[in-house]
Amino acid sequence: MEIIRTVEWMKQVSRRAREEGHMPGFVPTMGALHAGHVSLVRAAQRECSPVVVSIFVNPKQFGPGEDFERYPRALEADSQLLESLGVEYLFAPEAAEMYPPGFSSYAEVEGISGRLEGRARPGHFRGVATVVLKLLEIVQPWRAYFGRKDAQQARIIQQLARDFHLDAEIQVCPIVREEDGLALSSRNAYLSAEDRRAATVLHRALGAARDAVARGERDGTRLEAAAREVLAKEPRAAADYVEVVNAEAFEPAGRIRGTCYALLAVFFGTTRLLDNMRIEEKDGQVRCEI
Repeated sequence: MEIIRTVEWMKQVSRRAREEGHMPGFVPTMGALHAGHVSLVRAAQRECSPVVVSIFVNPKQFGPGEDFERYPRALEADSQLLESLGVEYLFAPEAAEMYPPGFSSYAEVEGISGRLEGRARPGHFRGVATVVLKLLEIVQPWRAYFGRKDAQQARIIQQLARDFHLDAEIQVCPIVREEDGLALSSRNAYLSAEDRRAATVLHRALGAARDAVARGERDGTRLEAAAREVLAKEPRAAADYVEVVNAEAFEPAGRIRGTCYALLAVFFGTTRLLDNMRIEEKDGQVRCEI
């Protein structure tokens, strides 16, 4: 595996791959890799060659008082894992390489970026959109792979790629979970033993909404109430938001029509975790995917 530290070097590698007729795949990450990231790498390897993984803890998407300084960083272990998976290139630039002196340009997806995570973390999605746009322009992949756990972020990136006519096809892959249902996240490392046990309530809350759908419930507010009822029974959980939204604009869904998401953002101590369930309605039939 070749480790690339500069933008120009990465561009040269990508340019050469395309000139040789290859179809590069790209998995952007902030490191602290886990099985969820591995699933994205495997998806890329099934469809693309070569595969590029980036590790970059993006300072532009962290607000004041957030966890930029203490965000898990394990570049050596991550590098060894990626090499064992057969990844060809690791792009691991420093912040000064991505944001050189005088940097003053940003990307922003209006509308959808102002709700939910955008409301809770002002400026977060501007930072995400900016770094993803830069990475896609630098790596120039055929396909780029993102996890569904951050569903709103994935939707924003799809809109970004569409609006800027980017060549990369955005692939959104299923959530990977622990055996007890907790969605994998680098921030799970922050949880105390007690909060880690309590965090399984996220999966149970989504399960309650899924069960309500199975009983015929189609009202978004009532599905939210089913999830909230479960969360309320866990004293270590403090809900930031519980919402059922449509999958296009991430606006509240009064009723389940087409594709929707049930979204959770919940604090366990100072650690804030996200989870979601995808709800598909077609021809009167509804299918849920947690």
